[in-house]
Amino acid sequence: MKTTILTAAIFFSGLSLAQQKKTDSTKTKDIEAVVLTKQVFKKQTDRFVYDVAASPVAKGNTTFDLLRQTPLLSTTDDKNLKIAGKNNALIYINGRKSNMDAESLVQFLKNTPAENIQKIEVITMPGSEFQVEASDGIINIVLKKKMSDGLNGNMRMANQQNKYNGSSASFSANYRKDKLGISSNLYGGENIQGQQYVLRNGNASSSNESTGNIDDPNLYIGGYLNFDYQLTEKSNLALSWNTNANKSYNSTVNLFNTIRSFDAENSAYITNYTNSRNKEDARSYNNSVNLNYELKTDSLGSKLNLNAAYLNFRRFQFTENKTILSDANGTDGLVSQTINQNLPQIINNFSGTVDYIQKFKKDFTVAVGGNFNKTKTDNDTRSDTFAVGKDPEFRPNHFIYDENIYGAYLTLEKKFSDKFSGKAGTRYEITNSLGTSDNAALEYRKIERNYNNLLPYLSFNYAINDKNNLSYGFSSRMRRPSFWELNPVRNILTEDNYTQNNPFVKASSTYNQELTYMYKNSYFLILNHSLSKDVITQVPLQRDILKDRKDRDGNVVIDPATNLPYQDTYKQLRYIRTNFGDKQEMTATVGMQKTFFKQYLTTNFTIGVQRNMNDGSLSIDPTSGDVFPIYENRISSTSILIQTNNTIRLDKKKTWFLGVNFFYVDKQQIELGMLKNLSSLDLSIKKNWNDWTFALNLTDVLRTNIVEIEDYQANGNYNYVKNDQFRQGGTFSITYNFGNQKVKKVRDIEGASDAIKSRTR
Repeated sequence: MKTTILTAAIFFSGLSLAQQKKTDSTKTKDIEAVVLTKQVFKKQTDRFVYDVAASPVAKGNTTFDLLRQTPLLSTTDDKNLKIAGKNNALIYINGRKSNMDAESLVQFLKNTPAENIQKIEVITMPGSEFQVEASDGIINIVLKKKMSDGLNGNMRMANQQNKYNGSSASFSANYRKDKLGISSNLYGGENIQGQQYVLRNGNASSSNESTGNIDDPNLYIGGYLNFDYQLTEKSNLALSWNTNANKSYNSTVNLFNTIRSFDAENSAYITNYTNSRNKEDARSYNNSVNLNYELKTDSLGSKLNLNAAYLNFRRFQFTENKTILSDANGTDGLVSQTINQNLPQIINNFSGTVDYIQKFKKDFTVAVGGNFNKTKTDNDTRSDTFAVGKDPEFRPNHFIYDENIYGAYLTLEKKFSDKFSGKAGTRYEITNSLGTSDNAALEYRKIERNYNNLLPYLSFNYAINDKNNLSYGFSSRMRRPSFWELNPVRNILTEDNYTQNNPFVKASSTYNQELTYMYKNSYFLILNHSLSKDVITQVPLQRDILKDRKDRDGNVVIDPATNLPYQDTYKQLRYIRTNFGDKQEMTATVGMQKTFFKQYLTTNFTIGVQRNMNDGSLSIDPTSGDVFPIYENRISSTSILIQTNNTIRLDKKKTWFLGVNFFYVDKQQIELGMLKNLSSLDLSIKKNWNDWTFALNLTDVLRTNIVEIEDYQANGNYNYVKNDQFRQGGTFSITYNFGNQKVKKVRDIEGASDAIKSRTR
């Protein structure tokens, strides 16, 4: 509470001082006049371009705030950015994938002034030269080129209040002297991620219900250090190091379980109660080093790019899962079962890429390149079960996964006229993998896979006239399973409810088509179709199992007529990570990006209709061979998607800004069932005062961003999940920019291992 009061005092005192500052109104008018002559938003051959330098939204914002205002982009959790119609968005800087882990990247975006950005490119269908997964899109941030030497940087402090209070701080600096550039960032913070669950599954004869909370405390620190040296006028050498460490000790799960089963002999339901008390200690470390060499080969922009990288990821996880007999009031009784798990994962990756771009006269470009990734994951896990009345069960398993990926691509791009341009390419990938286990009792003790994929790409852009633009694109991609998905371990929530990873998961394929029409570079229509084969997802399998009836003290209840234990029917629910049939998505989106009332209001609005068509079924656990009643998802759904981001300038001096953001996602059928509608209203107010920025952001004001999924099967089984992550809250931040703001930015280099990094999360 003291921290909140202190930051509020600083905030309001800063506002009162800021009123004393005068600005040159004539200069402001001149700037506005120049801005109005530029195209803020336009479509090129393979991307949308948002001219930030011509937008009134940029002044005083951070890069992350600016991205939230960019057409086609959205965020529902203030961390992850998504492109309309895409599963994920990868961040590139000056055409190269950012060499930062997820936490560092968020901090970087939230602490980089938007004034440093020239434009933002949204690539909904990346070409063959990009290493992306499935239907991922790309956000490319193009920085302004500044030539002055010197030092600049910024400091940021933030305090966030949701269910729990959290705080963070960061410091970044950029230095350039002649041919040498150094860029660094250091951040840290702590928070407790709270969640609330309601889980129900079963049928008319038996059912389980679990309700309770999960609290996950996190303490983290990280940063990056980049060196860039200009060897000659045509060549550069760069070295970068990224690091991140996270500690999550005493993470707890507290669930109250109600188990009902039908006793046919007595024609009555029998109800048992248990508590799940889980405790987890986990820590993770992520370090990567990348060496880059770039050589410009002519004056047209042709260049050679070489990368070599090493990535080391380590996660250590210790869990204690207790099932405690209880009464209807949730009072703890005897501990009936304890499962202790040691679940480490170590990933080492060596990577290399070669890219060469040859530009010719008459607007013709040829790009060719290749990449190599060698990855080894080491998972020396152990699961020990201690149950009352049974012998202990010990399940060690040392699973090692080796993967080699070889890739090559060719891309041709041609501007045929001022109106018509096109781009075509293909990517060829070879994947060799071997998974081995030292537990001979397991059927997955050796899994070997070798496969090749040819992935074509094609796009065209036609400017009908100065007001109308039409474009089309096609791409094919693969989605390889993340390394954690292949690690054959169970993550236990309750005694009969757990997730199961799967070493048999294979890569899926995705085929995307997109047709786009733009009018006056402000209004757009996007038609998108996506077909995914062998979708990688989590499938809920449930079945009836028999257990001896026990009283609250753990004693087996004996039937006096037979002198045998009473047996009750329990529901077992496994969320299996596996390939689950095919899926089609069709989306039609209409939107606009426009300023009104002499740039006092900037609006980014989209509305769309999405059609999901699922076709999958599963009845056998692929990791054990256990047979379950069939789970099917052959349901289609049509839903409406609405998003609007609005920035309102409150004063003529451009120092006060109000943000009003809203999204609505209609209910839709996903792999786990019917996802109920989601929405969120976010409000923000910001004050710019000299080199200081004070901001207050309120998220999920109406508390409507809560996930609910329900599914009903033809065989009578049902499954219901409600997950509240307490997104309603507020964040107050103070940012200070210092130094020479004309510092030339250090080159941001795409790490050769970046394609592998995303699969560690």
